[in-house]
Amino acid sequence: MDSISNTQLENSLLSSRLKLALIFIFLLTSVLLVRIYNLQVVNHEFYQEEALGNQMRSLPITPNRGKIYDRNGILLATNLLTYQLTLTPEKVDNISKTLLQLERLNFINENDIKAYYKKRKRFLKFHNIPIKHNLSKAKVAQFLVSNQFPGVDIESYFHRVYPHESSSVHALGYVSRMNKKESLLYDKENYSGTLFVGKVGIEKQYENLLHGRTGIKQIERNVSGRVVDTKIITPATAGKNLYLSLDLDMQKKAESALKGKRGSIVVVDVRNGEVLTLVSTPIYNPNWFVNGISHANYNQLRNSKDIPQLNRAVQGLYPPGSTVKPMVALAGLEEGVITNESKTFCPGYYKLPNVKRKFNDWKRTGHGHVDVKDSLAQSCDVFFYDLANKMGIDKLHDNLDLFNFGRKTGIDIPGEQGGIMPSKSWKKINRNEPWYRGETLIAGIGQGFMTSSPLQLAVATAALANKGEIFQPTLLKATQSPGDSIITIDNKRSKQIPIKDIHNWEDVIEGMKMTIYAPKGTARRLNKGLTYTLAGKTGTAQVFGLDPEEQYIAEKYEEKLRDHALFTGFAPINNPEIAIAIIVENAGSGSSKAAPLAREVLDVYFNKQLSNRLAQ
Repeated sequence: MDSISNTQLENSLLSSRLKLALIFIFLLTSVLLVRIYNLQVVNHEFYQEEALGNQMRSLPITPNRGKIYDRNGILLATNLLTYQLTLTPEKVDNISKTLLQLERLNFINENDIKAYYKKRKRFLKFHNIPIKHNLSKAKVAQFLVSNQFPGVDIESYFHRVYPHESSSVHALGYVSRMNKKESLLYDKENYSGTLFVGKVGIEKQYENLLHGRTGIKQIERNVSGRVVDTKIITPATAGKNLYLSLDLDMQKKAESALKGKRGSIVVVDVRNGEVLTLVSTPIYNPNWFVNGISHANYNQLRNSKDIPQLNRAVQGLYPPGSTVKPMVALAGLEEGVITNESKTFCPGYYKLPNVKRKFNDWKRTGHGHVDVKDSLAQSCDVFFYDLANKMGIDKLHDNLDLFNFGRKTGIDIPGEQGGIMPSKSWKKINRNEPWYRGETLIAGIGQGFMTSSPLQLAVATAALANKGEIFQPTLLKATQSPGDSIITIDNKRSKQIPIKDIHNWEDVIEGMKMTIYAPKGTARRLNKGLTYTLAGKTGTAQVFGLDPEEQYIAEKYEEKLRDHALFTGFAPINNPEIAIAIIVENAGSGSSKAAPLAREVLDVYFNKQLSNRLAQ
């Protein structure tokens, strides 16, 4: 028998359920209304901007990098329009798959894929990230004809080019892709669209001038992601053009003269410190680095025993040898240790009292009696052994320090090394050893602990030529903002070396003149057909020490152990204009291997001077 239904209970349950349902509906409606109010009223502006962001995007406009010229307006570094392959992450469904497909079709390679993953964190998902630079026209055409990759596009950009290739590379430097560490050093906002920065040389030193200011553009996309409009918010400002003091003709002549050799040639203007020539060999092509150097080229540079990337002009430190003798002679004269009439007898060697060791002269038969001028012209070692012994190392140090030996010159490219000007305290600090008298003797001829860069020698020689004003060498001569005139940079910095008697300076210069013109001058072969006056000093620097009775014969030693050849000089003698310093590693005699190279480079300068006068 069916139980009798409880109508009253059922109505009560139904009523309770309806109330709960109404309360639930009310709560949901309230939440929905609050949410709508929050979206439409409270945060209206925020969500409006977010919505527009799906349609409008702000992107950086990379500025054109400034160009670099030599002193005569010859282009040394420029930018050429080329093409790159880009990928926009938010428009690519499967990035890994897309990259592998592009690799299979030879649009990119494994290194490009690795580079993409390294740098993608620097970009937002809507940025067009470059994955391949400097595409050939054939590859651009191939991609455009069969474009099957949504989110991958071809874009134009300006590519850094060095039109003279290897020439002047150690002064100019090069640009290459910015790495993670470098990205932390530059202004994030201004470098937001920048991929390449200066790595060495002028390109690095003046990165802030060359880079310019990044602009902003706003792009509008439709629902399918296609760009339908572009608006420039802030235009990019191109970097400044730089005019260097370098003379490209002299650069190329110096590079040609040193071809096949390891060495350096530096020429400076004695009147203001401008660097006309700064060459280090071997040279290499900076264009290799711009879009990422190939494995073959990288291995070629890395495995070369000649170390092409070493800038020998400012980083190479060598014993200056006899090229330091003019400064030593001047120190002796200024300190009153010798006069211009003092003579020393040279039998071909020098001995300290109660010391068995002989300090040999380069000329084993000796020079006989020589004064300061003769000793410079003939490069008599014995004269300078004796002078250094009388002066002592500390007095020698203090006088050569005035010519900036042992310190950086302050040239405006990075990486300069300062060299060593030894003293008793220097040896105690650096070697924890006492100073020996024999070490003073060899310091007097630019050997032993003393080292100098070719640039330091050029700067010191220039100070001797202009009688005491030592300039800080500079490469930047002028700048030019886009659309403006060229502005010369006033960056002359100098100090005056104290002069006790100007006649002492003139006597030393006369000795350097005799090096070129006297019958026994070590560089007398240079004066044949010379159309300008020249004062100079040859030098030969030992790479290793010889036993007292051992005679140096180059052929007995492997090439890397042979003497370095050096030459320093200035011209003209009266009213001098330029000074030069040359070193040729392991070449031997300075008079035969370095001095003739100076003539080649100086001839370019004075022939141009003559041509300019005739043209006026």
